[in-house]
Amino acid sequence: MWTKPGPGIPIDASQVVVGLFVFLDVRWDEHPFLSNRLLVKTPKDVSIIQSLDTKGRIYYYPEKSNVPLPAFVPPPPTTSEAEIAMAAEKAAIQAERKALDKAKKDKRQSQKDAAARADRAWENAARSTKDALLTLNRSPKAAGEMLANLSQETAATIANGQEILLHLLGDKKDQGPQFHALNVLTLCMLVGKKMGLSLTELADLAMGALAHDAGKVQVPAPILKNANRKKHEEDFFRQHVMFSVQLGTQSGAFSREALSNIADHHEAVDGSGWPRARARAELSRGARILAAVNRYDNLCTPEAEGVDALMPAEALATMFRNEGARFDKLVLTTLIKLLGVYPPGTVVQLSDTSLAMVVGPGPNSLQPQVLIYSPELPKDEAPTLELHTEPSLKITEAIKPASLPPDVRAWLNPQQRLSYFFSVEDNKG
Repeated sequence: MWTKPGPGIPIDASQVVVGLFVFLDVRWDEHPFLSNRLLVKTPKDVSIIQSLDTKGRIYYYPEKSNVPLPAFVPPPPTTSEAEIAMAAEKAAIQAERKALDKAKKDKRQSQKDAAARADRAWENAARSTKDALLTLNRSPKAAGEMLANLSQETAATIANGQEILLHLLGDKKDQGPQFHALNVLTLCMLVGKKMGLSLTELADLAMGALAHDAGKVQVPAPILKNANRKKHEEDFFRQHVMFSVQLGTQSGAFSREALSNIADHHEAVDGSGWPRARARAELSRGARILAAVNRYDNLCTPEAEGVDALMPAEALATMFRNEGARFDKLVLTTLIKLLGVYPPGTVVQLSDTSLAMVVGPGPNSLQPQVLIYSPELPKDEAPTLELHTEPSLKITEAIKPASLPPDVRAWLNPQQRLSYFFSVEDNKG
C-alpha cells in the first residue's frame, strides 16, 4: 500500500553532499533532475542543487542516504578574490544547469509531439471507424470500402514500425463501438507483427478486428447491457457473430480469411468457444489473435452494466491463470510480453518513493514508460520517464488504485480513458 512520503528533514543547501538522498520541494520544471527525490551521486549534482533557489525547500531522508548529514557550518566571510572565483564557478554551474534543463525539456516536448501525432491519427481513425460501422448496416459496400482503406493503412503503419496510440480503460457508457474496435485492431496488429504475420495477413486481421462486433447493431441494447442474460437472450446475443459475418459478406470488401476471423472471434483453442465450438486446428492464427485480444479489451472495458472493469494487469492475470486453456499459448504469451509485467494503466511506486502510472511499454517488461505523479502540475504537463534509461529508478510494487487517497486517485484517474503512446520498434524482444 502506498503511503505519501513525508517531506523529510529540512537542511541547508550547504549541507548537501554526495550520498545524501534529498527531496527538492520545487516544481519539476524548476530543476534539471528527472525526479524531485534523488540520491546525490556526483559533485556536479551537489553544485547544481546549491545553485537552485531552494532556501527552506531541501529535505533529506536518513534511511535512504548512504552517508550521515554534515553539520551546518555558516559560510565564512569572503574576500574579493574569493567572490570573483565563486562568481565564475556559479556562472559555469548555471550554464551546465541550463543545458541539462534544456535537454530534459526537449525530451519531454519530443514525447508530447510524438503522442500528439499519434493522437491525431487515432482520432481520424476513430471518426472513420464510427462512420463505417454506422454505414455498414444500410450501405455495406460503401462501409466495406472505408474499412478496407483503414485496415490497409493501419497494417502498413504497424508493419513499418510507426508510432501509434491506444485508448484503453475507457468507460463504454461514454464511447461508441469504434473505441473497442480500434483498441482490438491496434493490439491485434501489434501481436500479429510480433508473431511474424505477413502484410496480407495483418490486413485481413485488421478487417476482422474492425468489424468483429458490427452485427451488434442488430442486438437490442437491453440484451447487450445485461450481465445476467437468460438462455434465450444469450442465444440471441451470440447471433451477433453471424450478423457481423453477413454484413461483411454483403459489403464485398472482406476476404475469406477476414470473414473467418470474424466468425471465430469467440472460439477457443480447447473447443469450449462459440458459436461452433471449433478446436485449435480449425482456427487461423488471425482468429486466435483476435479471440485473445477481444477478451482482454472486454475485461478492461466490459460492455454489460454492473460489471467491474479490471485493471490491465488483473485482466492479463485472469486470462493466464483462469482462462489459459481457452487461448493459444503463443498468442497469450506474446500479448503479455507486449504489454509487460506492468501494463499501461498500472499504478506503481518507484524506488525513490515517487508514485507513477505506467503509460507505455518499454524494451523489457520491468522497465516501462511511467507518468510521475506531480500534483503541482496539470497531468498533461507532468514528466514521463522511460525507466530503461534510468538505471537508478526501479518499480518496487504495483499499487491498487482503491488504496490511494482520493486526491491522488483523482489526479492519476487510471479508470479514465487512458491514452498511451506505443512505438512498435521500441518494444522488441
